[in-house]
Amino acid sequence: MSSSEGAPSARVAETVAAIRARMAPGASAPKVGLVLGSGLGAFADSLESLVKVPYADLPHLPASKVIGHSGKLCFGKAQGVDVVCMQGRIHLYEGHPIASVVHGVRTLARLGVGCVLLTNAAGGLDPTWSAGDLMLVSDHLNLMGTTPLLGPNDDALGPRFPDMSHAYDPQLREELRAVAKGAKIELREGIYAGLLGPSYETPAEVRMLRGLGAHAVGMSTVPEVIALRHMRVKVGALSCITNLAAGIGKGELNHKEVEETARARRDELLTLLGGWVVRAAKVAS
Repeated sequence: MSSSEGAPSARVAETVAAIRARMAPGASAPKVGLVLGSGLGAFADSLESLVKVPYADLPHLPASKVIGHSGKLCFGKAQGVDVVCMQGRIHLYEGHPIASVVHGVRTLARLGVGCVLLTNAAGGLDPTWSAGDLMLVSDHLNLMGTTPLLGPNDDALGPRFPDMSHAYDPQLREELRAVAKGAKIELREGIYAGLLGPSYETPAEVRMLRGLGAHAVGMSTVPEVIALRHMRVKVGALSCITNLAAGIGKGELNHKEVEETARARRDELLTLLGGWVVRAAKVAS
């Protein structure tokens, strides 16, 4: 598909133009992009020289209706590094086309970032883990039944058949390990399984996912990673294990628990992301 009207790249260009029209003349271009998942938006509020742009004010960028996703694009500095954060994301289960789900991260890429750090809230699949654990994502299983690359390829964004051998950049992963070690924050590591949702998984599905080698399960992230790697942007991802999945944890699963657990790890998450951003900027340059 060419970059004609209606192509994903054309829509992204319109969003980027609208963003730049709102920014101060001579404003620095962001070096690192972040996507902040359920209950994890506090990092954006910690930025210096913070400027917020609601998704609703930008073309082609729908706002999430999910609690814990405020729906703002946030520009500022983290320890001297120019960053742009998506404070919340939209999900496939909300009924949006997958092109809309990944429009935000494609916009981050076109704003010039060299890497994107994604966060999410996820269910833990390892019975030895606990709610509140933090997991560095090493790889993923796409079990959503679709891909943002479905249909004619938009050559202006990337190749028809992008390589996913290193979907989660090895150097970005090493940098987060270093930040966690220096801050004495325990960091798990594992494979993230992306499912459509919005229902939580059944115990039988959890057993299947564990058999496939997954360590955590969620309803986001995977389409964004595919879209970013299509555009040759480096990716790192961090999951906050906000509950143990069905058949492992006790009690009924609910979204309130997800938000509360993510908020309880706020200080550690701010430390990890702040340190990671500084190191990621060097990797991306």
